[in-house]
Amino acid sequence: QVQLVESGGGLVQAGGSLRLSCTASGRTFSSYAMGWFRQAPGKERESVATINWSGRSTYYADSVKGRFTIARDNAKNTVYLEMNSLKPEDTAVYYCAARYLFRQVLLTAVREYDNWGQGTQVTVSS
Repeated sequence: QVQLVESGGGLVQAGGSLRLSCTASGRTFSSYAMGWFRQAPGKERESVATINWSGRSTYYADSVKGRFTIARDNAKNTVYLEMNSLKPEDTAVYYCAARYLFRQVLLTAVREYDNWGQGTQVTVSS
């Protein structure tokens, strides 16, 4: 198991930017597929962006392509989500998730992850 702690959420105006960070405990961070997900009130949790071991492969939901960037620093046990041109519809609780893998695979679905952080609120005002 890995412990995940998110930070960087907050209130921002539409068009603004935020950077979320997720720091993981443990010594095998580089063997975890990582992802960012979000859940708005009354909606199901959805994938936002995911990244494989090395960081060379990434996935983005269509709704965030061109605006959000996921990256990881394995030396710091941290994955980031840079969010630009934020819209009110990006308002949600954002969760970091991890899945230990024996091979380098890009996981994109919520159900594929089994370690979750507590979440951080992102609110975008119009």
